[in-house]
Amino acid sequence: MNKSLDVRALTILGLMTALLILFSFTPIGTIPIGPLSITLNVIPVAVAAIALGPVGGLIMGCVFGILSFLQCIGIGIPSGMGATLFGINPFLAFIQRFVPRALDGFLVGLIFRALEKKPGPRIACFLSGFCSAFLNTLLFMSALLLLFGNTDYVQGLMENKGSHNFLVFTVMFVGINAVVEMVVCTVVSGFVGSALYHAKILPLQFTKRS
Repeated sequence: MNKSLDVRALTILGLMTALLILFSFTPIGTIPIGPLSITLNVIPVAVAAIALGPVGGLIMGCVFGILSFLQCIGIGIPSGMGATLFGINPFLAFIQRFVPRALDGFLVGLIFRALEKKPGPRIACFLSGFCSAFLNTLLFMSALLLLFGNTDYVQGLMENKGSHNFLVFTVMFVGINAVVEMVVCTVVSGFVGSALYHAKILPLQFTKRS
């Protein structure tokens, strides 16, 4: 990879990391609603995955996961659910917060690369934005039930929603939060990615140096 691509790739990663930190440490990126929050943090992950593919998405997903875990211990915007899960099992709380976000970025990068040629980069940007928010919710809730499903806390949440079916509980629990995240991430990531293509900043990708 030549030096110009190095600089552009690192610049995008730096900007997206700064945006994630801003979203995580200020109210700008988090809108609390009950035990969950509408988060804009998936947007920098999606943009990095679009710009840099699976590796870039993975890197930004890991940053998101670390910042999400820090919220469990009161660093950044506090997470009530995260604090409760941390109190139950700190190690599993880290896994539940970190792994879904890392996987999300990696998978969205793969999805964008698969769709980049057909139906085309601009449509792929919007679809990747949607997938970033959708997978974030799906993976987050799957990890929650897999790692903490038998705890009194999660069982209480399920009883409160009146369902022990995974899909039904997930839909009822995340509700409008997930829908808003998907719409916002789809629109913003789509337009940002399209603008980067129009400006001929993209495509970028990590390759081995010759």
